[in-house]
Amino acid sequence: MDTLAYYADQSAVTDPGRMAHLFAGLPSDIPSLRAIASGMVVHYRADDNQALGIPDERMDEINTRYAERMLRRISELDDRPLTTERPRQSRLMGCCRDFTVLFLSLLRHHGIPARGRVGFATYFVPGWNVDHEVAEVWDATEWRWRLIDAELDDTHVDPTNDATFAALDLPRDRFLAAGSAWKACRSGEADPEKFLVDPSLEIPETRGWMQLRHNLVQDLAALNKAEMILWDTWGLLENETISEPEGALLDHVAETTRVDEPAFAAVRQRYNDHADLRVPDVVTSFSPTGNEPVQVQIAPDMTDITHAN
Repeated sequence: MDTLAYYADQSAVTDPGRMAHLFAGLPSDIPSLRAIASGMVVHYRADDNQALGIPDERMDEINTRYAERMLRRISELDDRPLTTERPRQSRLMGCCRDFTVLFLSLLRHHGIPARGRVGFATYFVPGWNVDHEVAEVWDATEWRWRLIDAELDDTHVDPTNDATFAALDLPRDRFLAAGSAWKACRSGEADPEKFLVDPSLEIPETRGWMQLRHNLVQDLAALNKAEMILWDTWGLLENETISEPEGALLDHVAETTRVDEPAFAAVRQRYNDHADLRVPDVVTSFSPTGNEPVQVQIAPDMTDITHAN
């Protein structure tokens, strides 16, 4: 299977479905599509939603799984064209994953190869590697994959050193794909305790080796076009510890998903051959909106390993 053709097609998650008419007449260049995606979501933690007048009842929007439903909700909130600048209270409440899913949906609609990458950003909190998801987009003019963050402003100021960099071409050392982070920690080059969801969050499962494992399995799923909600767990992720055999398997996953150029055939095979890594029919979701985990049925197209998408 051709790598670029695979990533140019929609997944079960990114398919706009009956809302595809919203994409009619949109520009097709990558910077414009990033700007459109950026203007459709308001981050549920990064923004002062109470000050914006967003009621708490809307928090459940962060559990919206599929692009079609995201676009329907966005249209309900503001039915103007997607190129229109929306006030923040008229955007979908979401997180980095939702910015990325909508960006991927736009890109793939125009036949631009793109994939989600789950890992850690070094450009949010000085000294910490923060759980994050961005898009990796094929640049046909430069014949390379570019990391692009749809959540950031066009130019982001790194709080670590006040340096700026473009959200349209993230430096590879500023966003660490989960495989690179895992390998750095296994070799002793990096401290696993510096990898987490949020420095203020004291839940053990959201930091260190558990979070590294979580993001590594999530990244493998995203590379197989199963762009999961970031608080979903399944298979290997539900084990309370990492056994030696599991650690060895994850070492192989990390090598397979290396950031410079994931080995496409190996990415597909590793995912298809290991049921503990593959997204099942039902996942457990630990949503920030609830105190108890919930079981969620997944669309068949996401769990059928023979589905070519």
